[in-house]
Amino acid sequence: MMFEIDDLDVRYGQVRAVAGLSLHVDDGELVALVGPNGAGKSSTMTAIAGLHKPTGGSIRLRGEEIAGTEPESVVRKGIALVPETRNIFVSLTVRENMQLGITIRKDREQAMRDIDEQLDRFPILRERIDQPAGYLSGGEQQQLAIARALVSKPALLLLDEPSLGLAPQLVDLVFDTVAQLRSEGLTTLLVVTTGEVVPGVMGSDRSLIG
Repeated sequence: MMFEIDDLDVRYGQVRAVAGLSLHVDDGELVALVGPNGAGKSSTMTAIAGLHKPTGGSIRLRGEEIAGTEPESVVRKGIALVPETRNIFVSLTVRENMQLGITIRKDREQAMRDIDEQLDRFPILRERIDQPAGYLSGGEQQQLAIARALVSKPALLLLDEPSLGLAPQLVDLVFDTVAQLRSEGLTTLLVVTTGEVVPGVMGSDRSLIG
Protein backbone atom coordinates (compact mmCIF):
# COMPACT_ATOMS: atom_id res chain seq x y z
CA MET A 1 0.00 0.00 0.00
CA MET A 2 1.42 3.37 -1.00
CA PHE A 3 -0.44 5.55 1.52
CA GLU A 4 -3.08 4.81 4.13
CA ILE A 5 -4.92 6.41 7.01
CA ASP A 6 -6.58 4.30 9.68
CA ASP A 7 -9.09 5.61 12.23
CA LEU A 8 -7.72 9.17 12.12
CA ASP A 9 -8.89 11.54 14.85
CA VAL A 10 -8.08 15.27 14.78
CA ARG A 11 -9.18 17.75 17.44
CA TYR A 12 -8.85 21.47 18.09
CA GLY A 13 -9.33 21.68 21.83
CA GLN A 14 -12.75 20.18 22.49
CA VAL A 15 -13.77 20.38 18.84
CA ARG A 16 -13.45 17.07 16.98
CA ALA A 17 -12.67 17.97 13.36
CA VAL A 18 -12.01 14.45 12.05
CA ALA A 19 -13.57 11.35 13.57
CA GLY A 20 -12.35 7.87 12.68
CA LEU A 21 -11.38 8.50 9.05
CA SER A 22 -9.81 5.61 7.12
CA LEU A 23 -8.66 5.66 3.49
CA HIS A 24 -5.92 4.39 1.24
CA VAL A 25 -4.26 5.59 -1.95
CA ASP A 26 -2.43 3.18 -4.25
CA ASP A 27 0.58 4.02 -6.40
CA GLY A 28 -0.39 6.24 -9.33
CA GLU A 29 -3.95 6.64 -8.09
CA LEU A 30 -5.99 9.84 -7.84
CA VAL A 31 -8.40 9.78 -4.90
CA ALA A 32 -10.88 12.58 -4.27
CA LEU A 33 -11.96 13.31 -0.70
CA VAL A 34 -15.38 14.91 -1.06
CA GLY A 35 -17.44 16.56 1.64
CA PRO A 36 -19.28 19.72 2.70
CA ASN A 37 -17.59 22.70 4.32
CA GLY A 38 -16.63 21.88 7.89
CA ALA A 39 -16.43 18.14 7.31
CA GLY A 40 -12.74 17.97 8.29
CA LYS A 41 -11.20 17.65 4.83
CA SER A 42 -8.58 20.38 5.32
CA SER A 43 -7.87 19.13 8.85
CA THR A 44 -7.11 15.73 7.35
CA MET A 45 -4.65 17.30 4.91
CA THR A 46 -2.87 19.35 7.57
CA ALA A 47 -2.58 16.26 9.77
CA ILE A 48 -1.00 14.31 6.91
CA ALA A 49 1.42 17.18 6.23
CA GLY A 50 2.46 17.38 9.88
CA LEU A 51 0.99 20.84 10.42
CA HIS A 52 -1.42 19.57 13.08
CA LYS A 53 -0.80 16.52 15.24
CA PRO A 54 -3.65 14.02 15.23
CA THR A 55 -5.10 12.89 18.53
CA GLY A 56 -5.58 9.34 17.36
CA GLY A 57 -5.17 6.94 14.49
CA SER A 58 -2.44 6.07 12.04
CA ILE A 59 -0.96 7.72 8.94
CA ARG A 60 1.43 5.53 6.93
CA LEU A 61 3.51 6.20 3.83
CA ARG A 62 4.74 2.96 2.25
CA GLY A 63 4.19 1.26 5.59
CA GLU A 64 6.09 3.84 7.66
CA GLU A 65 4.16 5.57 10.43
CA ILE A 66 4.33 9.35 9.96
CA ALA A 67 1.53 10.62 12.23
CA GLY A 68 2.89 13.49 14.32
CA THR A 69 6.02 13.87 12.18
CA GLU A 70 7.33 17.43 11.76
CA PRO A 71 6.34 19.14 8.47
CA GLU A 72 9.87 19.34 7.07
CA SER A 73 10.36 15.62 7.65
CA VAL A 74 7.04 14.87 5.96
CA VAL A 75 8.21 16.80 2.88
CA ARG A 76 11.53 14.97 2.90
CA LYS A 77 9.67 11.66 3.01
CA GLY A 78 7.92 12.62 -0.24
CA ILE A 79 4.62 14.34 0.60
CA ALA A 80 3.86 17.81 -0.77
CA LEU A 81 0.81 19.83 0.24
CA VAL A 82 -0.80 22.59 -1.81
CA PRO A 83 -3.03 24.16 0.86
CA GLU A 84 -6.26 25.99 0.12
CA THR A 85 -4.52 29.22 1.22
CA ARG A 86 -1.68 28.53 -1.29
CA ASN A 87 0.95 29.86 1.15
CA ILE A 88 3.12 31.51 -1.45
CA PHE A 89 5.60 34.17 -0.34
CA VAL A 90 4.22 37.37 -1.84
CA SER A 91 7.38 39.44 -1.33
CA LEU A 92 9.54 36.87 -3.14
CA THR A 93 9.67 36.53 -6.90
CA VAL A 94 8.14 33.64 -8.79
CA ARG A 95 11.65 32.28 -9.29
CA GLU A 96 12.46 32.49 -5.59
CA ASN A 97 9.20 30.77 -4.66
CA MET A 98 10.01 27.96 -7.08
CA GLN A 99 13.52 27.62 -5.65
CA LEU A 100 12.04 27.13 -2.20
CA GLY A 101 10.45 23.97 -3.56
CA ILE A 102 13.83 22.37 -4.23
CA THR A 103 15.53 23.17 -0.93
CA ILE A 104 15.12 19.55 0.24
CA ARG A 105 16.73 18.13 -2.89
CA LYS A 106 20.39 17.19 -3.22
CA ASP A 107 20.37 16.76 -7.02
CA ARG A 108 20.59 20.49 -7.70
CA GLU A 109 21.22 20.31 -11.44
CA GLN A 110 18.25 18.03 -12.02
CA ALA A 111 16.18 20.16 -9.65
CA MET A 112 16.85 23.24 -11.75
CA ARG A 113 15.82 21.30 -14.85
CA ASP A 114 12.63 20.33 -13.05
CA ILE A 115 11.89 24.00 -12.37
CA ASP A 116 12.26 24.63 -16.08
CA GLU A 117 9.90 21.73 -16.81
CA GLN A 118 7.23 23.22 -14.56
CA LEU A 119 7.67 26.61 -16.21
CA ASP A 120 6.88 24.82 -19.48
CA ARG A 121 3.77 23.38 -17.83
CA PHE A 122 2.71 26.83 -16.58
CA PRO A 123 3.90 29.32 -19.23
CA ILE A 124 2.46 32.33 -17.40
CA LEU A 125 4.93 31.69 -14.58
CA ARG A 126 7.83 31.93 -17.02
CA GLU A 127 6.48 35.29 -18.17
CA ARG A 128 6.28 36.45 -14.53
CA ILE A 129 9.47 34.74 -13.36
CA ASP A 130 11.13 37.85 -11.88
CA GLN A 131 7.97 39.51 -10.59
CA PRO A 132 7.00 39.41 -6.90
CA ALA A 133 4.46 36.66 -6.38
CA GLY A 134 2.14 39.16 -4.72
CA TYR A 135 1.55 40.73 -8.13
CA LEU A 136 0.09 37.50 -9.53
CA SER A 137 -3.63 36.93 -9.94
CA GLY A 138 -5.32 34.27 -7.82
CA GLY A 139 -5.14 31.75 -10.65
CA GLU A 140 -1.47 32.49 -11.27
CA GLN A 141 -0.73 32.10 -7.57
CA GLN A 142 -2.45 28.72 -7.60
CA GLN A 143 -0.34 27.63 -10.55
CA LEU A 144 2.75 28.76 -8.64
CA ALA A 145 1.70 26.83 -5.53
CA ILE A 146 1.23 23.65 -7.58
CA ALA A 147 4.49 24.15 -9.50
CA ARG A 148 6.43 24.74 -6.27
CA ALA A 149 5.04 21.49 -4.85
CA LEU A 150 5.87 19.54 -7.99
CA VAL A 151 9.55 20.58 -8.11
CA SER A 152 10.03 18.85 -4.77
CA LYS A 153 9.33 15.61 -6.74
CA PRO A 154 6.72 14.27 -4.31
CA ALA A 155 5.66 10.66 -4.12
CA LEU A 156 2.26 11.89 -2.92
CA LEU A 157 0.69 15.23 -3.86
CA LEU A 158 -1.99 16.69 -1.58
CA LEU A 159 -4.30 19.23 -3.23
CA ASP A 160 -6.66 21.01 -0.85
CA GLU A 161 -9.51 22.63 -2.81
CA PRO A 162 -7.26 23.86 -5.64
CA SER A 163 -10.11 25.66 -7.43
CA LEU A 164 -11.15 27.73 -4.41
CA GLY A 165 -11.95 31.32 -5.40
CA LEU A 166 -10.92 30.94 -9.04
CA ALA A 167 -12.76 32.14 -12.13
CA PRO A 168 -14.34 29.32 -14.18
CA GLN A 169 -11.72 29.35 -16.95
CA LEU A 170 -8.97 29.07 -14.34
CA VAL A 171 -10.79 26.22 -12.63
CA ASP A 172 -10.65 24.40 -15.97
CA LEU A 173 -6.91 25.10 -16.26
CA VAL A 174 -6.16 23.85 -12.75
CA PHE A 175 -8.13 20.64 -13.18
CA ASP A 176 -6.68 20.06 -16.64
CA THR A 177 -3.33 20.10 -14.85
CA VAL A 178 -4.60 17.64 -12.23
CA ALA A 179 -5.82 15.34 -15.00
CA GLN A 180 -2.44 15.60 -16.72
CA LEU A 181 -0.61 14.72 -13.50
CA ARG A 182 -2.91 11.75 -13.11
CA SER A 183 -1.98 10.57 -16.62
CA GLU A 184 1.69 10.96 -15.68
CA GLY A 185 1.16 8.59 -12.77
CA LEU A 186 1.57 11.00 -9.87
CA THR A 187 -0.19 9.68 -6.77
CA THR A 188 -2.63 12.37 -5.64
CA LEU A 189 -5.11 12.97 -2.84
CA LEU A 190 -7.53 15.73 -3.85
CA VAL A 191 -9.99 17.58 -1.62
CA VAL A 192 -13.17 19.01 -3.16
CA THR A 193 -16.40 20.37 -1.71
CA THR A 194 -19.63 18.43 -2.17
CA GLY A 195 -21.35 19.52 -5.39
CA GLU A 196 -18.22 20.97 -6.96
CA VAL A 197 -17.74 20.17 -10.63
CA VAL A 198 -14.24 18.87 -11.28
CA PRO A 199 -13.57 19.05 -15.03
CA GLY A 200 -11.42 16.29 -16.49
CA VAL A 201 -10.87 14.60 -13.13
CA MET A 202 -14.20 13.13 -12.01
CA GLY A 203 -14.25 10.29 -12.13
CA SER A 204 -11.11 10.05 -10.26
CA ASP A 205 -9.95 6.54 -9.52
CA ARG A 206 -12.00 6.71 -6.33
CA SER A 207 -14.06 9.35 -4.56
CA LEU A 208 -14.51 9.16 -0.81
CA ILE A 209 -17.62 11.01 0.31
CA GLY A 210 -17.52 12.51 3.79
